[in-house]
Amino acid sequence: MDFRLKVFYTVAKRLSFTKAATELFITQPAISKHVSELEEQYKIKLFERNGSTISLTTAGEVLLKHSAGIFDIYREIDFDMSALINERSGVLRIGASTTISQYIIPPILARFHQKMENIKINLLNGNTDQIESALLSKEIEIGIVEGASKNKSIKYAPFLKDELVLVCRSSNPFASKEEVNQDDLKQMNFLIREQGSGTLEVIEHALNPFQLKLSDLNLEMQLGSTESIKSYLLNSDCVAFISIYSIEKELKNNEFAILDVKNLSIERYFYIISLQGKKDSLSDLFIKTLATYYNLPLY
Repeated sequence: MDFRLKVFYTVAKRLSFTKAATELFITQPAISKHVSELEEQYKIKLFERNGSTISLTTAGEVLLKHSAGIFDIYREIDFDMSALINERSGVLRIGASTTISQYIIPPILARFHQKMENIKINLLNGNTDQIESALLSKEIEIGIVEGASKNKSIKYAPFLKDELVLVCRSSNPFASKEEVNQDDLKQMNFLIREQGSGTLEVIEHALNPFQLKLSDLNLEMQLGSTESIKSYLLNSDCVAFISIYSIEKELKNNEFAILDVKNLSIERYFYIISLQGKKDSLSDLFIKTLATYYNLPLY
């Protein structure tokens, strides 16, 4: 029953029998068989099939909700039982790029410490290049970064989806526009992160379809952290692409405005990085904390 639920959950999240089969390393007929057995057991359809596409029925939505709750409990059980049989003391060295260390993982670190009081955590903060270098030189056991440069010695696991938005202070003249276009971008003064930043790499890639390079924009200043960019923005009419996670408080207080750029959406993943082929029990425990906190399947 548990595996049938896992099959159903994977199909429901991917809305694809083929993708579920690939992810679970079983055949597509086996996927169909497990789903059919569930539908037979509950005597109700879980998916609407329309040619090559599928969608959840009302019953499927209900089962998906319950399945997610069951797997949440399983993750909690797995984490707590692992803590009993794995080493519960020692030092875990984690590296995180700037946005992540400031806005994403502090509550996760607090949760981990509550369960693992005897484990000391050392957090190294830097840009993506610095964190990858620290991992390769074995200064840290695990990292969480903003970009995936695909170094063959490093394993990259997608962790959390982020969106980069174009931001200015609320009093900026552009803030009153419903939408800005490519010509508007060329009139703005930009703040950007330093070379080696994962954020900068993603922005450069996103501008390619517009046949724009960073060098085509008016770059007023490079700054070494998101906090310094935010502070500068509040005291100027500059703009900057920064993570939506980093400006929740400023948006709530109406200090910042998000500029809607025509035909531009910049999404990315944060990645958990570790050395290829290297297993570490403390790192595994921390990854399970991440999975539980964000309700994500990791590894």
